[in-house]
Amino acid sequence: MSLIAPLALLAAAVVGPLIVAMYLLKLRREERPISSTFLWQRMVRDVEANAPWQKLRRSLLLLLQLLLMLLLVFALARPFFATQGISGRNLIIIIDHSASMGAIDEPPTRLEAAKQQAYRLIDQLPDGGRATIIAAGGQMAVPAAATSDRRELRRAVEQITLSNAGGSDLAQPLTLAAALAAREEDSEVAIISDGNVTLPDDLRVPATVSYFPIGRSTENAAVSAIALQAGPASQTLFVQATNYGQQVTERRLDIYLDGSVFNAYNLTLEPGREQSIVAEIPAQVQVVEARLAGEDPLPADDRAIAVSTLGDALNVRLVSNGNRFLATGLALLPGLRVTTVPTSTTVFTETVAQVPVTILDGVVPPTLPPGNLLFIGPVRSTEFFSVTGEIEFPVVRPVGGDDPILRNVSLSEVSVLKAARIVPGSWGRVVVDSDGTPLLVVGEREGRRVAVLAFDLHNSDLPLQVAFPLLLSNLMGYLAPGSGAEASQLLPGQPLALQVDETIGEVRVTRPDGVTVSSRNGAVQIQGGQAIYADTEQLGVYTVEEFAGGELVARHRYAVNLFAPGESRIAAQRDLSIPQVSGAQSTVSRERDGRQEFWRWVALAALIVLIVEWLVYQRNSLSYLRERWRQRRA
Repeated sequence: MSLIAPLALLAAAVVGPLIVAMYLLKLRREERPISSTFLWQRMVRDVEANAPWQKLRRSLLLLLQLLLMLLLVFALARPFFATQGISGRNLIIIIDHSASMGAIDEPPTRLEAAKQQAYRLIDQLPDGGRATIIAAGGQMAVPAAATSDRRELRRAVEQITLSNAGGSDLAQPLTLAAALAAREEDSEVAIISDGNVTLPDDLRVPATVSYFPIGRSTENAAVSAIALQAGPASQTLFVQATNYGQQVTERRLDIYLDGSVFNAYNLTLEPGREQSIVAEIPAQVQVVEARLAGEDPLPADDRAIAVSTLGDALNVRLVSNGNRFLATGLALLPGLRVTTVPTSTTVFTETVAQVPVTILDGVVPPTLPPGNLLFIGPVRSTEFFSVTGEIEFPVVRPVGGDDPILRNVSLSEVSVLKAARIVPGSWGRVVVDSDGTPLLVVGEREGRRVAVLAFDLHNSDLPLQVAFPLLLSNLMGYLAPGSGAEASQLLPGQPLALQVDETIGEVRVTRPDGVTVSSRNGAVQIQGGQAIYADTEQLGVYTVEEFAGGELVARHRYAVNLFAPGESRIAAQRDLSIPQVSGAQSTVSRERDGRQEFWRWVALAALIVLIVEWLVYQRNSLSYLRERWRQRRA
């Protein structure tokens, strides 16, 4: 135990003697001679009692007053215990509420244990201290900012709920915390998490950073992948389970078809290894669920769902005079129904719902077809871009390696003979260029997604590269979101997008918890020929229904699964490496880092002693009043 203001104890050296002196110094009475003291014995004793500087007698009032003085002085000295926690006056608490914080190894969950730790830190705030609460994991939120109201801080912490979306990236929360700490002296950042987070590389926090690890278990197994591929007469199911722990585990994998048990597989999972099963299932099955039987610390990843897309092929219009490379590449992509029309076609009667995507191979018709467009080797300008000439032997250079259009695509060995020199509008972003000349542009304008490949496939060796079908698949996924087998699998928080016709008046979405939302109340947005629903954090099956004139015209299903290795690896980290301005790297909170003041309890004890002292002092009056009350009742 230590004192924040030890000089306050000097008050005891001043006030204590004064209290004692008040009992030693009594009022002197005037002396008068009398004839006899026989009848004045009681008065003599009273005179002796009021004589000054006599020996102190035992007095309960004196003891209570001295105890009251000592308690008040001790409270003014602000005693505290050294504890694991914080000592700054401007506290920034970052609470991780990602999916891994749903583990139950800390009862009832890691998130609840993190909240209890946050409450303790809030209680350690010094008088006048302020705190900011930041919820990290998924979409960042700041439920309380720079407030000294402990009740408001507790309410903000209580409102934080588990988030399955977005992972555990601390780049944005730490950047905000660094900015807040830079504006206030004596700042401190507290991170409450299991440590399975992504940290920024180039950030130096201008404050002390303390880390409070949550979680004890390291063992966890998960259903890490599931896919349902449509075939001619049946469907092929693929399920993969992975052991993210450090010990061998045996689990049973149960497969359910439309809610009924289909089969069970006994799996022996080595640490860090996966095991998969492949099975043929009937074509009429709509929903397949895989469950790992038994219990482990993270139940959220023990279950995965796949929905059938049989009969939900995406209609693609190919306007071309014949391109074997393009036809072969499109044929390799599952879930596509390609219709080839000649380049002489000038009128396109199909609606967006009937044909969502059109590929224009070496042709630009006078009137562009509705829906999303892929231009390959454009020969003239359009409303989306201008063709200003031709470039020979362009060098293929990806602009951004992390662009989703180039996922798993390597263009390092692609050679191009010649390409159109295009100038895109402000709607497009350049994915691949050659010395400032765009070769691949994608973007969105007025609700239509457009992609432009500036060269004819016959003028390059791209169709001979492994990158060609991968690039084609990524482009189709971009131009037709919400369609095909791959699009039926969503990650938590990933928007659900569906191409709809202008005749569709209402779109309803039924969530896994059974709640139905609609475009009529604004929960589902319909714009630019797309229906978009963004609240997909719940795991399970989402059913989308399209209505035209009040009648149901189409129904689609989407499955949302966790599939996050970073969240399934639940082993808590003991320390985080975060560079700080002071030069420290470690964030381990030590016993001396925090202090828990208890002067309020001492002050409460002083108040109780004061009440007792008053009752003792007034005991005669209280006895008199009590006797009068008894007489009145009698």
